[in-house]
Amino acid sequence: MKYHKHIPSARRATVLVAGLLFFSGFAVIKDDLFLISKNLDIFSAVYRQISLNYVDETDPNTLIKTAVDAMLNELDPYTEYVVEADVEAYKLKYVDTKYGGIGASVFERDGSIFIAELFAGHPAARAGLQPGDELISINGTALRRKSSAAVSQLLRGGENSAIRLMVRKPGREDAELLVLTRAVVRQPNVSYEGLLAEGVGYIKLDKFLEHAAKEVEEALHGLAKEAELKGLILDLRNNGGGIVQEAVKIVNLFVPEGELVVSQKGKNVTKTHSFRTTAKPIALDIPLVVLINRHSASAAEIVAGALQDLDRAVVIGERSFGKGLVQQTFNLPYHNMVKVTVAKYYTPSGRCIQSLDFVHRDSSGEFTRLPDSLINAFSTKKGRVVYDGSGIFPDIAVEKPPYHAITKDLLSKYLVFDYATNFKREHARIPDASNFEIDDMQYADFIRFLEGKNYHYSSRTAEVLRQLVELAEEEKNPDEVLLELRTLAQKVSHSKQQDLINHQKELKEVLGSEIASRYYHRKGRISFSFKHDHQLQRAIALLGTTHNEYYSILAGEGQYKIIGRPEALLAVAETAD
Repeated sequence: MKYHKHIPSARRATVLVAGLLFFSGFAVIKDDLFLISKNLDIFSAVYRQISLNYVDETDPNTLIKTAVDAMLNELDPYTEYVVEADVEAYKLKYVDTKYGGIGASVFERDGSIFIAELFAGHPAARAGLQPGDELISINGTALRRKSSAAVSQLLRGGENSAIRLMVRKPGREDAELLVLTRAVVRQPNVSYEGLLAEGVGYIKLDKFLEHAAKEVEEALHGLAKEAELKGLILDLRNNGGGIVQEAVKIVNLFVPEGELVVSQKGKNVTKTHSFRTTAKPIALDIPLVVLINRHSASAAEIVAGALQDLDRAVVIGERSFGKGLVQQTFNLPYHNMVKVTVAKYYTPSGRCIQSLDFVHRDSSGEFTRLPDSLINAFSTKKGRVVYDGSGIFPDIAVEKPPYHAITKDLLSKYLVFDYATNFKREHARIPDASNFEIDDMQYADFIRFLEGKNYHYSSRTAEVLRQLVELAEEEKNPDEVLLELRTLAQKVSHSKQQDLINHQKELKEVLGSEIASRYYHRKGRISFSFKHDHQLQRAIALLGTTHNEYYSILAGEGQYKIIGRPEALLAVAETAD
């Protein structure tokens, strides 16, 4: 007779449930693998039959890319297929900041290619090229009707390789040949660092590509050598993100070792990670402000969100973009790649800041924002209340008003750019960018420059009234109603000359910025902007005082106890009160 060890009934039930879960999980995996295999067979068969039997010639590469792109279009916009020809451009955009080239960016205008901006100290600037110069050909390849992306690729090549450019200067008929030698061009992550008023340091971080944390650390050391820092401003505005590990290292510069910075969680358990600080900080006690705006995304939001959750920095500016998704690249056969969203990331308090729902779409097929009713509250380290689902809200909101219609139109038609090109030809030098301003005489010259130029724009009010007049005509409203509407529309209809006067402050700023960049490149544009930057000025005011307000915000006193409460939750709170 065999001996059976007694197992309590509760334990037997646990074992049975565990076994069922294992086999049911195995069955699910088996079903998934079967469906994947089945559908791949179907796709392969369809692809083969079309390639072999379609009535007209087809390009197999185009067919497969169209099919893959259509499949990925059902997912989020960050999951993308990268063909072999685009791999190097992908790495430059998402991984490294270094390439072989001449140090110039270009733009396309009316089918022609022009120099947009030069990078100081690189071959293009040393050869005398200027923004506004037209590129006719590169190594014998005509550029007419080519895209700016295609031309950028032609400009790149191996270090020390020769490149032949046919260039036409503004106002000239003939083109000239320039032979340049390509050099290693590195676009730094940190585009500006310097001391501002009252011992406040400033670091502008444009992206989180390789060596971003090292650049921020070096900038910090450099500022500390110049003066004893009373505060630091880390500017992450218009920063679209990059490598998450660089974000973690940057947070580590300001917070102690062992702090949780960000967690990522995915369907695949191998994609679930937590990232903590691993080194001693170098700026633990310096009062810190982080600037963000609606274009701050991904890794920029990780840094701003972590420093906010840890009550280490005051965040100033506008609500961030709201990208809480993590991408990973996977190599495919024949040197292609696919970038896949594998997880969502969560700040130390536990909030995910993803704002768009990429699973559901509205009736028009557009992705929707997470409704306020589904947004949850979380607590920072000191108990301040923050919310998920809608980006990072600043502790101090300072909105940047949008440009007026006339400014947008003059920028989009490159008329501000053209005036700066003319200005540079006529003026050998200008004062330092931080002291340069467009005076009334120069602005009057700009108005004369615009005479006869083709630019058209319409204010929102004028556009709504125009539509209202059309609707009234369709509905055959009485003549007196139509007359009143048309009269009102005529009154609202803008006068270009009057708008140039009414909005000259704004236009002087964009003109000054473009002109400053012609003499002092990107750093000049940034330096010029300081005196017109209300978000930056608010940060300087916060750090340039006794810091009472700064520490009051981090302690969550008064209005700073709750940050960015959604309207729906606010209504519930008011009803409860």
